[in-house]
Amino acid sequence: MQIVSKVREPLVTGGKTYKDITEDVCRPVEGNPSMGWFAGMAVSLVLLLAGGVFLADLLWSGIGRWGLNKTVQWAWDITNFVWWVGIGHAGTLISAVLLLFRQKWRTSINRAAEAMTIFAVICAAIWPVVHMGRPWIGGIWALPLPNTYGSLWVNFNSPLLWDVFAISTYFSVSLVFWFIGLIPDFATIRDRAIKPIPRFIYGALSMGFNGSAKTWMHYESVSLILAGLSTPLVLSVHTIVSMDFATSVIPGWHTTIFPPYFVAGAIFSGFAMVLTLMLVTRKLYKLEDYITMEHIEMMALVVTITGSIVGIAYITEFVIAWYSGVEYEQYAFVNRMTGQYWWAYWSMMACNVISPQVFYFKKLRTSIPFIFFISIVVNIGMWFERFVIIVTSLHRDYLPSSWLYFNPTIYDVMCYVFTFGLFFTLFLAFAKYFPVINMAEVKAVLKDSDSKVYQSRRTISNDVVPEADKVPVDL
Repeated sequence: MQIVSKVREPLVTGGKTYKDITEDVCRPVEGNPSMGWFAGMAVSLVLLLAGGVFLADLLWSGIGRWGLNKTVQWAWDITNFVWWVGIGHAGTLISAVLLLFRQKWRTSINRAAEAMTIFAVICAAIWPVVHMGRPWIGGIWALPLPNTYGSLWVNFNSPLLWDVFAISTYFSVSLVFWFIGLIPDFATIRDRAIKPIPRFIYGALSMGFNGSAKTWMHYESVSLILAGLSTPLVLSVHTIVSMDFATSVIPGWHTTIFPPYFVAGAIFSGFAMVLTLMLVTRKLYKLEDYITMEHIEMMALVVTITGSIVGIAYITEFVIAWYSGVEYEQYAFVNRMTGQYWWAYWSMMACNVISPQVFYFKKLRTSIPFIFFISIVVNIGMWFERFVIIVTSLHRDYLPSSWLYFNPTIYDVMCYVFTFGLFFTLFLAFAKYFPVINMAEVKAVLKDSDSKVYQSRRTISNDVVPEADKVPVDL
């Protein structure tokens, strides 16, 4: 049997040159915003302002405005917190882990994914602050309080405090990594700027980057160091978030599978959000030659793999509950599937386990409208996952007299809408004033994606190659 190696599709199409890349990426930054950008920003600002009105009233009146009750004291607040932290996971994975593994397909999507990470973490941080009830004195509570027998410190044994350190570290490193990657592109925009104000702003942001060999050497060294620092954070951040639940004794939460389960789910939802944003950005800014079907197909495959891991985790939870022999643990999982929140559980299963499997079919994972639809479905399913884990484990405790059903109020919904408005406002502002694609890294892979080079490589693998020139491989 004879095998001829196939050549992977180019990462940059359309016969682009270095000048073309600079022009295409800088055009949205230097030109006037399009009508699509204005429409998106208008919708985002409406969501931000409408949600902000309810959020302000909540801060004035207290979190009793939410639908919390004496049994379900965590609901949409912690659900949205975990969901937004999960959304921010794909950025670090794409920018750091794939950089260390030298995956070239990351080059066109890493910039937007890193920005998504930062904005998602900002949205996540809103929820614990609001949950304080009186956040203007929350900073005082976090400090050592004077006491007769010594200062009263926060509880360092609490995973809620571990969250503070983990997420703040994650945000800081991600922000620095994102900014360092922007410096060469800021220098390009600085050199192209005609008006003095943009030249001054982008000149300050570029931090004196001059494109010399020594400057590039320092840039590459810092990028690798930050990638090495960021890689453990991909695993540690959502591991610690999962310990908010795993270190408790509540049936349905007290399980050791949560850390890998939460990490896989975070990557799953993060890549789905990257797909959602990049498909819109690709169309809005006409970047089809840079965000190609090769990039989209690779992300769809990552979504399929991580979705399968999450599905295995769901099944494992039931098996472990059965094997434990603890009737309370068994009831917690049976109640999820057949209790009052059965609709949330089966929505989660349909969105997270069943829907990604369609990407095994190449025709479906190369259909832009279908991929966009599935990416939204996946994030809906991941929100339901967090809701199911949190609320169904709380609304049935050991005392039947305490059993209550959680009903969200308009304040739960609108505070969530506020974070959506904030997220998309920040992302659209980023897409207008910052280059949404990493010009320097895309230029680095341009030679391998050159149309003439690609066509010559394709010739080697075509069926028209003479049989004598083919290398036989014995299987």
